[in-house]
Amino acid sequence: MNVQAHEQLKATIWEIANRLRGPYRPPQYRLVMLPIIVLRRLDCVLEPTKDAVLKEYERLTAQNMPEAAMDRLLGKAADPKRKHPLYNTSPFTFQKLLGDAENIAPNLVSYINGFSATARSIFERFKFNDQIEKLDASNRLFTIVKAMADVDLHPDFIDNLQMGYLFEHLVMRFNEQANEEAGDHFTPREVIRLMANLVYTGEQDVYRPSIFLKIYDPTCGTGGMLSESEKFILDQNSRANLALFGQEYNDESWAICCSDMLIKDEDTSSIVLGDTLGDGKTRDGFEGENFHYLLANPPFGVEWKDQKIVVEKEHSELGFSGRFGAGLPAINDGSLLFLQHMISKMHPYKKGDEDAVGSKIAIVFNGSPTG
Repeated sequence: MNVQAHEQLKATIWEIANRLRGPYRPPQYRLVMLPIIVLRRLDCVLEPTKDAVLKEYERLTAQNMPEAAMDRLLGKAADPKRKHPLYNTSPFTFQKLLGDAENIAPNLVSYINGFSATARSIFERFKFNDQIEKLDASNRLFTIVKAMADVDLHPDFIDNLQMGYLFEHLVMRFNEQANEEAGDHFTPREVIRLMANLVYTGEQDVYRPSIFLKIYDPTCGTGGMLSESEKFILDQNSRANLALFGQEYNDESWAICCSDMLIKDEDTSSIVLGDTLGDGKTRDGFEGENFHYLLANPPFGVEWKDQKIVVEKEHSELGFSGRFGAGLPAINDGSLLFLQHMISKMHPYKKGDEDAVGSKIAIVFNGSPTG
């Protein structure tokens, strides 16, 4: 896809988003547009092998094979080149949905429920069923689905890398619009690119052929730090072997991050949903893990009252064997806890092992909270 076509595609999608005006305010467009863009991309990706997947699903179902056991076989039927299974066992596609306008809402829900587990969990965290109900009630659902059905997101037209860039651009634009109203925590792309340049420029390990690097963001949000790190390193060394890891506690942000990785056929299981510090129900998703590069823009000035019991217990019982041995900050300085968390995940220095990659941290601080 050339630059002109890419820009036209962005403009087309934005024009479709503007059709939501009325039931939705502009800062809310993302609630519909991000999941439906992902859905349309998956629809295009799976279209060529749709019949083969349905036939294989029918065969396996007749054998009373459980869904978990079907996963690999259906993934191979859908696309043998993919590393991570993606398929849909529903008879619907975007085009077939348009053939029954009266029942488009329940049929769309059925279509989403037919996806493989990873994709299905993403739409669940988007809470897209709620938006389907709202769009249907406001008589906008058919209009939006029909408009998106005319958008060509087939891999022959826009490959995984370009689709990833397109999705990341739209995420950034929708986030900027939402933040104007909500003042939410969002790291501008220019800040992320600056961090990537600072942490990776001059790093000899980045240029070593076939180097294996683990990159981690404990507050990954929509995945900007991870995707920009990946882009920067692969631009310098296309043979680098990268593994991306992140944790995020917000459902929608987690879904966006995993959508980007699913589109690019990357491992979504390395993005954990839950509270990195620990809130009693969720905890550090990478306990005992070490990483080569750790980047984060932790929430600034956010109190850690909800994590207080877990953090204080770990501090008192584990000391430096845990994450918070250096001490606990003021209750409104959660960012210092995240820094200690990141330090605990650095590779330990071993004397005489000068060839080891080691670890580096890049973290955004906005000053120290008072109080």
